Amino acid sequence: MKELYNYRQMIFSLVKKDLRGRYKGSVLGFLWTFVNPLLQLCVYTIVFSVLLPTNIDKYYLHLFVALIPWIFFSSSITVGSSSIIAQKDLVKKIYFPREVIPIAYVTSCFVNMLLCFVVIFVVIAFSGIGFNFIALLYLPVIMIVEYLFALGMAMLTSAVTVYFRDLEHILGIVTMAWMYMTPVMYSVDIVPEKYQSLFSLNPMTPVIQAYRDILYFAKVPELSTLASAFVLGVIFLAVGSLVFTKLKKRFAEEL
Repeated sequence: MKELYNYRQMIFSLVKKDLRGRYKGSVLGFLWTFVNPLLQLCVYTIVFSVLLPTNIDKYYLHLFVALIPWIFFSSSITVGSSSIIAQKDLVKKIYFPREVIPIAYVTSCFVNMLLCFVVIFVVIAFSGIGFNFIALLYLPVIMIVEYLFALGMAMLTSAVTVYFRDLEHILGIVTMAWMYMTPVMYSVDIVPEKYQSLFSLNPMTPVIQAYRDILYFAKVPELSTLASAFVLGVIFLAVGSLVFTKLKKRFAEEL
């Protein structure tokens, strides 16, 4: 931790570089940060409100408050998995804590999510649901928990991808399947009772439920939901860190 703190300026520089270069050369530029989730929101809303209608009130908001956190998580895994390979020249030339790279990539995705939350707050303000300011105090907590979880997954996948390059492509399929197994586009209540225990094993379920409680239902999330999300986040971060520490010794040789 002390060494990472000493290299904090390098992390900030990589985050700035990624944010500036992500949409470099495009006409809309940084506006794509907001356009991408809004376009996905429109597509899913049309599908599940017109073609496959649901009985969920204000479905667009029900979806939006879960979709933005999910985009952050899936982007952290897919982009983070190739982060070491993308910076292979840097890894081979100079010494620095290799953990800096996945941390920078996940932080960049996290900043994107925070910017998108500006849009979420505007949508909530015009939806008529309003805000529960006590519940909003829990929002930074669940954001940090999701960040830890995403970072753990990014460290795990980025380290393994150096040795097994196919993982980068496999993760695209895995994250797509994972999204449909997570209550992003539907309510957890529609899951049959006999599958509820199996469904609860999904580490992203309590995270999405907490976001939805705070922003859609405007209520304080249940303590059990926050506790489950926090424990899972710490576990995945610990596992990701251990795997990364073990595999990083041969990064330069494998690259």
